[in-house]
Amino acid sequence: MLDFTGTSSTGYLGGGASPIPRTTVMYNGNYAPGTVVVNTAERRLYLVLENGQALRYGIGVGRDGFRWGGVHKITAKKEWPDWTPPSQMIARRPDLPRHMKGGIENPLGARAMYLGSTLYRIHGSNEPETIGQAVSSGCFRMTNDDVTDLYGRVNVGTTVVVLNN
Repeated sequence: MLDFTGTSSTGYLGGGASPIPRTTVMYNGNYAPGTVVVNTAERRLYLVLENGQALRYGIGVGRDGFRWGGVHKITAKKEWPDWTPPSQMIARRPDLPRHMKGGIENPLGARAMYLGSTLYRIHGSNEPETIGQAVSSGCFRMTNDDVTDLYGRVNVGTTVVVLNN
């Protein structure tokens, strides 16, 4: 059941509430409605709407040395995705599992949107305390409620602009 703010009032997605509430804001970027703009410095993701507005979400971003910028398309969307850490991550963290089935304990959370041919995704998280922080290996984390909301609003082919100022 969704409450009046569009967030889950039942908590069925796990992961807790975002420390940065989703909100509609004025937005004066030169992007077409439907574009996703990630601002790594602000640690915010914007879904550009009509009439100079955007839906703003709090996100977790890459830690120092793992932030990046560019323009990509969403090339795939998955619900409760499996996770296979890339070899670069395994080299840094040999303790990680080689594969993990989708589910509430999975670090990709409830939904994932894959960005071009990169290793990166916009995905859920079961660690809401990381939202607004720089802790990932380059992916963009959202609470499960927020990533599920965004997932329902975008399609494969959506443009994602990553600003790394």
